[in-house]
Amino acid sequence: MDLKAPEYVSGHGLLKGKSVLITAAAGAGIGFSAAIRAAEEGARAIVLSDIHPGRLEAAVDKLREDTGLQAVFGKVGNVAVEEDVQALVDFAEESMDGVDVLINNAGLGTSKLLIEMEDDEWNKVIDVTLNGTMRMTRYMMKVMKARGSGGVIVNNASVLGWRAQQEQCHYAAAKAGVMALTRCAAMEAAEFNVRINAVSPSIVLHPMLRKSASEELLAELESKEAYGRAAEAWEVANVMMFLASDYSSYMTGEIVSCSSQRS
Repeated sequence: MDLKAPEYVSGHGLLKGKSVLITAAAGAGIGFSAAIRAAEEGARAIVLSDIHPGRLEAAVDKLREDTGLQAVFGKVGNVAVEEDVQALVDFAEESMDGVDVLINNAGLGTSKLLIEMEDDEWNKVIDVTLNGTMRMTRYMMKVMKARGSGGVIVNNASVLGWRAQQEQCHYAAAKAGVMALTRCAAMEAAEFNVRINAVSPSIVLHPMLRKSASEELLAELESKEAYGRAAEAWEVANVMMFLASDYSSYMTGEIVSCSSQRS
């Protein structure tokens, strides 16, 4: 196997019979890759959420067409708005007769030196990336606790929660917060049989990243990886599938690095 050009891995039924809710799932990045993988791993139903209505509708259609799974639903929502968060989870609960797995993928990143950054830019990144994950986790925990049948939450963190990079103070702070949120919330959720873990990718080349970083920086980051390349979005989604599945039944509060560059 050439690890610099890996072959796509077929599904193995890791999520057979489970229902999955994924935020920020209508783009070309990790969220939609996770949706495809969930279907390929046997999920019985999937709800996609995104802030862009047209893109969301197209993603729902594409997921149905590409995977054959017809129990795919879409719900527009903004994780920075509590009312949207509750409406999304309630919609998913009703549409799929309960949510077994929540994948918190929503996040926002920009590049700016701290001394040039205004409060609005800092607060927006924090509110979507950290506070949005908190809102989704908080309400999903309430619903899962009331239902009494357990569940799984998988958060999307980043190696920037561990390491330093110029122009990423806001995003790194948000992702470090996601890590801490994951660890602490997991201790509370364990009491009602809900597991919460996070995947921590390094560089994954997708449209949002290309918009927020220069080609020179991306090439530099790729060169630091053990395989000399960025991860494919589906490679990160594979780790999410493991964390969402019963194969990780004893894991909670863990941050799983999907990179050779933890520090």
